[in-house]
Amino acid sequence: MAENQATPDREPPETPTEIERKFVLDAVPSAHLPADGGRRIEQGYVDDDAELRLRRVDGRCVLTVKTGGGMVRGEVEGEVDEDLFDALWALTEGRRLTKTRHEVPLDDGLVAEVDVYDGALDGLVVGEVELGSLDEAARFEPPAWLGREVTGDKRWSNRSLADRGRP
Repeated sequence: MAENQATPDREPPETPTEIERKFVLDAVPSAHLPADGGRRIEQGYVDDDAELRLRRVDGRCVLTVKTGGGMVRGEVEGEVDEDLFDALWALTEGRRLTKTRHEVPLDDGLVAEVDVYDGALDGLVVGEVELGSLDEAARFEPPAWLGREVTGDKRWSNRSLADRGRP
């Protein structure tokens, strides 16, 4: 039995969560981006009913399941081998996006993940900041260059962008 499965004498494990705020930027914040060129991300969604995401970043293949919506979401992920990734990737046809992610240091040790999309979403720039608690999220003052906040607006989720394109 897998380590994280419930047994009669044990409660199921709590689903890890992420707390993040999301923003749509007016332009690529070139003055703030690190010189490393960012990381290329290929991302696809396996079916229409569940947020089961495949991602290939720097040769690493990752399977992620996300639950909920808005600022606080459940998130479980793990690395998968190339063969499994390729088999599942075929199921994401029509539900894919590509982007380059740049990590921009902010105050208080926070990092803005700035995604610059290409392909069908060319020109779209989105920023996300993961936070450690709801209190920290409420106190966070985004820099002006992060643009308009869209936290909780499902039209701006990566899943919706992959399925429906830009709102």
